[in-house]
Amino acid sequence: MPDLSRRSFGGLAAALVLDGCSRAFPKGANGEEQRLNFYNWDTYIGETTLGDFSKATGVEVSMSHYSNNDELFARLRAGNPGFDVIVPSNEFVTRLQISGMLSPLDHARIPNRANLAPEFVDVPYDPGRRWSMPYTWLALGIGYRKSRVDGVPDSWKWVLDSDRYSGRIGLLAEGDDLIRLGAKYLGHSVNAVTPAIMEQVTQMLIRQKRHVKLFHHDEGQDLLASGEIDLVVEYNGDIAQVMADDDDLAFVIPREGTLINSDCLCVPTGAPRPDNAHRFINYLLDAKVGADIAKTIRFPTPNAAALALMPAEYRQNPAIFPTGPAMAKSEYGRFQNIGHIRAVEEAITRVMAA
Repeated sequence: MPDLSRRSFGGLAAALVLDGCSRAFPKGANGEEQRLNFYNWDTYIGETTLGDFSKATGVEVSMSHYSNNDELFARLRAGNPGFDVIVPSNEFVTRLQISGMLSPLDHARIPNRANLAPEFVDVPYDPGRRWSMPYTWLALGIGYRKSRVDGVPDSWKWVLDSDRYSGRIGLLAEGDDLIRLGAKYLGHSVNAVTPAIMEQVTQMLIRQKRHVKLFHHDEGQDLLASGEIDLVVEYNGDIAQVMADDDDLAFVIPREGTLINSDCLCVPTGAPRPDNAHRFINYLLDAKVGADIAKTIRFPTPNAAALALMPAEYRQNPAIFPTGPAMAKSEYGRFQNIGHIRAVEEAITRVMAA
């Protein structure tokens, strides 16, 4: 399988971005322009997926990127500038929906939803899949360099509450994830972070900060692979990408459990080409298309039909599909309220300023 990290693939992804607004497009049989604007995470698509869709449908895809859910939300808050399909994480599916920023999906136009594994068909953050279809799922854990670490760092303690690897640690810059992982380490649910728990985690992170080399924006796997750090909080698929080329790298879900996410395909409110959007979502849920995507990005697929086409190297990879007691303790994050988000922002500001 090709090893394309979320950052090193950027040049290839950028080559696929089209300036669709600068020229006229013919209309298809559905009355829509034969184009589609896709707003996606960087390096989160198969190498030929967009071109193959265009060949199959005549619809030309322009893809642009964002680096986190907050950036996606901010871009849409002032009104949809022309995106047809977006890829928010599960909590943001809820947040976007209650903010009136998503259009309901027409399941009749997405027959390939039948390919989904049963556990992804009906989910708490989107009952009945009215607003979203699953694209991938992700689990946060610790990526590490085996030759530089004494044993397996199988507790959040070693990155959040210890000087054992001082100056060799990378943490996520996303505040809500850090607060929730800290709460999980202290024995609480990621969805039950009270003000008292948040303050306890904040103080722990302030103490730990002097031992942290950097806070990264989803490039932790590259920093680990380059040797800049030896332990990093990062997603399973990201670490699986660099593990493919370096036998000294490994990934573990800490024994306290972790935060699970699922990135989803949605149609934002005001999408100018909703029929093309549904055609594209249905295409991405095709078994072979889904398998080709998984081979490139190395994240776990919720598409059972695509999974059946994948080699054992993928299906049996414990970094891509972590199992065991730690995963049994893990939870999907839920959107709480705006007050909680503001409290997290204030807490992380204090951590960064300490």
